[in-house]
Amino acid sequence: MRFLFLGDVVGRKGREVVCESLPRLRDKYALDFVVVNGENAAAGFGITEKILNSLLDAGADVVTLGNHAFDQKDTLVFIERYERLLRPLNFPPGTPGRGAGLFQAKNGAQVLVLNAMGRVYMDDLDCPFRGIDAELNACPLGRGADAVIIDFHAEASSEKQAVGYHVDGRASLVVGTHTHTPTADERILPAGTAYMTDAGMCGDYNSVLGMDIEEPINRFLSKIRNQRFEPAMGPGSISGLAVEMDDTTGLATKIKALRFGGVLNPSYLDFWDETAPST
Repeated sequence: MRFLFLGDVVGRKGREVVCESLPRLRDKYALDFVVVNGENAAAGFGITEKILNSLLDAGADVVTLGNHAFDQKDTLVFIERYERLLRPLNFPPGTPGRGAGLFQAKNGAQVLVLNAMGRVYMDDLDCPFRGIDAELNACPLGRGADAVIIDFHAEASSEKQAVGYHVDGRASLVVGTHTHTPTADERILPAGTAYMTDAGMCGDYNSVLGMDIEEPINRFLSKIRNQRFEPAMGPGSISGLAVEMDDTTGLATKIKALRFGGVLNPSYLDFWDETAPST
């Protein structure tokens, strides 16, 4: 089975590059399942119903969120109508929406997707480790699900790494989001779980975390808010990672970062190029 995960979509340029590139990537690499983090898709803050549908129509099987999940107030209402939109599972009881779901991949496999949020330098939510454990115990890899993907939306790399090792062998993939900066540590952990500390963002990297440069610099220098943050509008980059897993065990056999477009050095899925259908 072949997975693709794309990091935080930031603003219009992030949406454009994902919606333009994802259909081609699905066809070229015969992808079975795609997860996209969309929590910054609406001008950098949250997601709208229209944007959600554009990502789903482009080929995302599931869209995950994070600390900006409800910045667009309408999300509190429409999230209940979309099973394929997940917010962090460790939000307080009674929060609209869901943090996990079991979905069917293109090849017919059952894929459990979890969205959880860290607590180090973040909001003081319920324990993500225990929340993840509860979902994995209810639908374990190899018995309840053929594959398990965890989007861990967190600030601290230590917390992300701890989650990766905590579920090693119980999940197909643990990938971090939130920092908008791709890390170079994609690997398969000792018990077979694919891991990357942060997938990066889909947006304009000639920016400060996807935002126009001037206002973040102003706030660092003066501690005074001059204007709201606005997403940068230069060329957008795709940033994420691809994983191939064993259909029998649900554990990873290959992992590779994917980056192209914009100002970052590219990283392509060369391990699939020889077997990719011609386009």
